[in-house]
Amino acid sequence: MRILYLLLILTWNISCEEKKEIKSKKIKIVCTTNMIYDVVKNIAGDTVSASFLMGAGVDPHLYKTTQGDITTLLESDIVFYNGLFLEGKMEDVFEKLARQKPVIPVTKDINKKLLRTNSAFAHSFDPHVWFDIKLWKTAVKTISSYLQTFDTIHTNFYKTNEIAYLSQLDSLDVWAKKEINTIPPSQKILITAHDAFGYFGDAYNIQVMGLQGISTQSDFGLKDITYIVNEIVSKNVKAVFLETSVSEKSMKAVILGCKEKGHTLTIGGKLYSDAMGEINSPEGNYIGMFSFNVKTIVSSLK
Repeated sequence: MRILYLLLILTWNISCEEKKEIKSKKIKIVCTTNMIYDVVKNIAGDTVSASFLMGAGVDPHLYKTTQGDITTLLESDIVFYNGLFLEGKMEDVFEKLARQKPVIPVTKDINKKLLRTNSAFAHSFDPHVWFDIKLWKTAVKTISSYLQTFDTIHTNFYKTNEIAYLSQLDSLDVWAKKEINTIPPSQKILITAHDAFGYFGDAYNIQVMGLQGISTQSDFGLKDITYIVNEIVSKNVKAVFLETSVSEKSMKAVILGCKEKGHTLTIGGKLYSDAMGEINSPEGNYIGMFSFNVKTIVSSLK
């Protein structure tokens, strides 16, 4: 009887320790892109264990889930992804995973009337919403709101960080508008490898042209190159831009086409489009990435 009593006490102690460990264990959050990861870190800080699948230079349009990703996703408590088919090849994974745990598209609360339509695919939208700070603020609120509901112990902490971060984004928006307005109106033409900057163009009154469509899965041909080349020559565009997550092949063909027409065209630099910089670099966070893009565009078109 005494032995049974001791076993019960031991079992109870082990159970209490397990519960304590579970209670103190950090919430595991997996984000698809590093832009989403950056929001989570700004809102939750070290209260959660956060990671992302697609790092610097990775094209989310073409990304395929690895076996390691599946393991990471299964071990997570919450999954945040962009949605609007940015991670097109992962949609089936998200659908199945959502039966087991929260799988949240961070764009779900954005008013559809504010989204750009995707002419290449019926009933779909441009997913590059992070290039309009006002739209990205909605995504920030969506992430913060869900965390506040999921982890009520830290609700006030999340809310305080959300307010502070949204204020930083407001300041970034004001600064960006001021900088972009220094570009002569005739030179406010942003030409890139694919059409990732439509929201940016709408927000800052810049004409945007991409050789490929909204998704890098779309093909481009001689007709597309010829059209872009003619636009560049007729509007006397000074520079075009490469993207860190897209092949340089298409834009080099455009530069060659302009040269054949006697128009000197320079590469204004590489812009961050579908991915930010390395995590510990100045461009490895949203504000740093956005600022870098604005400075690069202004210095090349001004």
